[in-house]
Amino acid sequence: MVETVSTDQATDTGDLQVDPTLRAFVADELLAGLGISPEAFWSTLAGLQQRFAGRIGELLARRDELQERIDSWHAQHGAGGVDAYEAFLTEIGYLLPQAEVHIDVSNVDREIAEVAGSQLVVPATVPRYALNAANARWGSLYDALYGTDALPLDRELAPGYDEERGAQVIAEADRLLDELFPLETGSHADVTAYSVGDGALVAETAGGTTGLADSAQFAGYRDGSAILLRRNGLHVEIVINPEHRVGRQHHAGVADVILEAAVTTIVDLEDSVATVDGPDKVEAYRTWLGLMTGELSSEFEKGGETILRRVHGDREYTGADGNPLTLPGRSLLLVRNVGHHMTTNAVRTADGTEIAEGLLDALVSATAALYDLRGQGRYSNSRTGSVYIVKPKQHGPDEVALTVEVFAEVERALGLEPRTLKIGIMDEEKRTTVNLEAAIAAAADRVIFVNTGFLDRTGDEIHTCFLAGPVVRKNDMKATTWLGAYEDRNVDVALRAGFRGTAQIGKGMWAKPAAMADMLEQKIAQPRAGANTAWVPSPTAATLHALHYLRTNVKDRQEELAKRPLTDRRKLLEVPVLSADAAAALTAEEKRHELETNAQSILGYVVRWVGLGIGCSTVPDLEGVGLMEDRATLRISSQLIANWLHHGLVDEQTVRETFARMAALVDDQNADEPGYRPMSKDLEGSESFQAALDLVFSGRQEPNGYTERALTSWRRKAKAAH
Repeated sequence: MVETVSTDQATDTGDLQVDPTLRAFVADELLAGLGISPEAFWSTLAGLQQRFAGRIGELLARRDELQERIDSWHAQHGAGGVDAYEAFLTEIGYLLPQAEVHIDVSNVDREIAEVAGSQLVVPATVPRYALNAANARWGSLYDALYGTDALPLDRELAPGYDEERGAQVIAEADRLLDELFPLETGSHADVTAYSVGDGALVAETAGGTTGLADSAQFAGYRDGSAILLRRNGLHVEIVINPEHRVGRQHHAGVADVILEAAVTTIVDLEDSVATVDGPDKVEAYRTWLGLMTGELSSEFEKGGETILRRVHGDREYTGADGNPLTLPGRSLLLVRNVGHHMTTNAVRTADGTEIAEGLLDALVSATAALYDLRGQGRYSNSRTGSVYIVKPKQHGPDEVALTVEVFAEVERALGLEPRTLKIGIMDEEKRTTVNLEAAIAAAADRVIFVNTGFLDRTGDEIHTCFLAGPVVRKNDMKATTWLGAYEDRNVDVALRAGFRGTAQIGKGMWAKPAAMADMLEQKIAQPRAGANTAWVPSPTAATLHALHYLRTNVKDRQEELAKRPLTDRRKLLEVPVLSADAAAALTAEEKRHELETNAQSILGYVVRWVGLGIGCSTVPDLEGVGLMEDRATLRISSQLIANWLHHGLVDEQTVRETFARMAALVDDQNADEPGYRPMSKDLEGSESFQAALDLVFSGRQEPNGYTERALTSWRRKAKAAH
């Protein structure tokens, strides 16, 4: 594919039928500075489709075959015993032998290999948010404390700058500095001036001059304006400006404390976007391309002002050794492609067949990254010459192996060094969880990431054991044996495979953007569990979550955890269904609440996805608490209702009546949303409402309980109708 051509060469899509918007994007934007012809690009894509579409189809058929056999077994045995279930899954090839695996991955950026920190996931369809996430490598601790419930507040803030709140923030920052960067003597609250002398921090207090208790924590400075500290691989900048409104109030003229926060960000082409056609895909691809070139910008109104947001540059300091020190100003960016099961009408073969969307994603993701790899972007993303692609919804090692082959073929076509394209494996399907060692082994020289996620993984758990019986309630699922084993074993397997110091072990999202006090209390459990990254819903949350990594030396914690026994895989086979007695004991009120909670959750998300094309947003729950939601929300909720419906805990009429009532509630919650189309005025004619019912009533038959088919078809109808 690599070639040099004149920039005015005509686009030739060969035998492919390409959406005009996508065709123009590839020719005029994606390839404009790369010396690659559109003809070569589309020829490469056609070759990928010809080579891999059949294999993808076979793997998807294998999924269905295994599920049919599991359904038959559960229909006969119910939940069964673990011994019998293990023997059966082994017999049909679902459960593979356990074996040791050791990864051997090179050219991994330190943000993934060495630095433990927060991770953002941002929809690629919203450039403003993507820029905000990319720029969230550094975040204001003062702002995060001032504007959230991380510090208690029992009154309305004064307009502008509230000095009483400011004093509260300053006191908390002093306390945190004492905890994380203690002085030799005294407290940061006693400091009247910070300076640098002889390559060390100098702190003036009423009692005299002091310095850091651990002088190695001093990392550098910017003359007269900043002190740079370092702990657990993360940096903290003390900003000195006595003329600033906060600096005037501060006892040492400190205007802010800036934390290294979102060390990595996943730019998402999958669960958090609503991309159902060529123009939608272009919108998402354009963001990834703009981040790779560094030219992405977004102009918007905020507070009565027009703001232009662009990619931040790097940060310059003088290091502790007196030499220049440059630190990245942006998160290291990964990109999440769609799963193997997705197709797209943005490109069709000559006979009208939709191509595998993951193949298009892989080729566009890697091609856009050429600007970074060749040094043609304004700023560098990967300093080691790698491209990081997160691949979701893979079922077992054969599907991971297929991804490896696809990436190798893309590398060959683009003239990249072998293993330039690295793989993030999302451990969100049961067949991957129970065969995690084999899945990692299939990408042992490329894998840089495994993580866990409650919603998708539970959705697949429900679908896999659908006929075993009615499953436990959604909130009760968090206390089940299999889920605890899943979280622990993911860490155990990754550490034994050599992830420590090489790759990320990730944990799932904190879903409540407004509940930062709760997050500060609870989410520290994730680094303590051995995760060197975890998902957060906003740059502010990333800044506060950074405190957990400053407090926890994750490398040391991983070394401790590597010594514990490997979590027994058999615990993953304990099926989370209610006993007959427990199912019979459920009260009408408990059933009503569970049904309403899940129906409202589905509708609250679907009405934005289908009606507005919003793939990720803060959606109010039944009690009005805002939750950050993506498609995984639908998978677990629709599968649970479909499961209870199948087993007779609820009936169809009750489900329909509940959805109708919840539609009116969701309409009220979204009354002020621009462009919102209420459902309850015409339930039969509302694409959003019908999509929600489709998700539930087709949930039993939907492959793996995925939601994309229903969402995509109803979104296309909504776009055509409105």
